[in-house]
Amino acid sequence: MRVVLDPTAAAELRAAAVFYEDCREGLGQEFLARVEATFDAIAHRPILWRRLKGRFRRCLVHCFPYGVVYAVEDDVVFVAAVMHLKRKPGYWESRDL
Repeated sequence: MRVVLDPTAAAELRAAAVFYEDCREGLGQEFLARVEATFDAIAHRPILWRRLKGRFRRCLVHCFPYGVVYAVEDDVVFVAAVMHLKRKPGYWESRDL
């Protein structure tokens, strides 16, 4: 399966990586590696994680307070959000394939 990010989700990912890199050198890269590992896990077993709303599911990012919100359509994993777990739940709901 291929992973496609909503443009806003891609911007969230970049912003979080910059934030972590500003906190400590190399931490932003570690964050990106963990998110990439999360994308890989989702691509290999897309229906493993719990549903949030409708067809959207969430997979937690190991070692960071983030979750990847995604939906599966045919052979595509659509990432709607790379969300911080303590901020505005449901803000991503208007994003769709």
